[in-house]
Amino acid sequence: MLLANYSGFALEAGLDEAGRGCLAGPVFAAAVILPPDFSPRFLNDSKQLSARRREALRPEICAEAVAWAIGQASEAEISSLNIVQASYLAMHRAVAALSVSPEHLLVDGNRFRALEGYPHTCIIGGDGLYRHIAAASVLAKTFRDDYMTVLAAEFPEYGWEQNAGYPTAQHRNAIRTHGPSPHHRMGFRLL
Repeated sequence: MLLANYSGFALEAGLDEAGRGCLAGPVFAAAVILPPDFSPRFLNDSKQLSARRREALRPEICAEAVAWAIGQASEAEISSLNIVQASYLAMHRAVAALSVSPEHLLVDGNRFRALEGYPHTCIIGGDGLYRHIAAASVLAKTFRDDYMTVLAAEFPEYGWEQNAGYPTAQHRNAIRTHGPSPHHRMGFRLL
């Protein structure tokens, strides 16, 4: 069972990102504030859930959350800033897009670039410990996967509808055969 809250503030936002280790596409982040009684049966770190479970949880999270938002940082921003700083930028954008201002940010991971006016706590493995972060994990992953599926229709040779831009053997072989697309992160080791 995931823990409800870390800070004790009612408006605690969980933050997580998806796509940090990918070779292509933007990095996505989600910020989610949940009501205290929201505890769906299968909510967990998105990496521990099947795609079907993640897709089933997404509309429930979106409907029941006090507030939720998605932020992203583009491939160009990843190249100019680096992936860590671009991940923070995506998280900052997600927080800025929330319809309700959080009192505290609970961030998955061991580091975060402070966002003025928002106290925060970093929790390593937080997406498997706290509901707010797990919900953010699910939203970041599903929205990014949807985005990569749309890109896959334009660039079918890379199999992004299956690998979402991660460095699978299939993806690397496609880069070897077809070269990189405009959506590849040129600062990353593609091969």
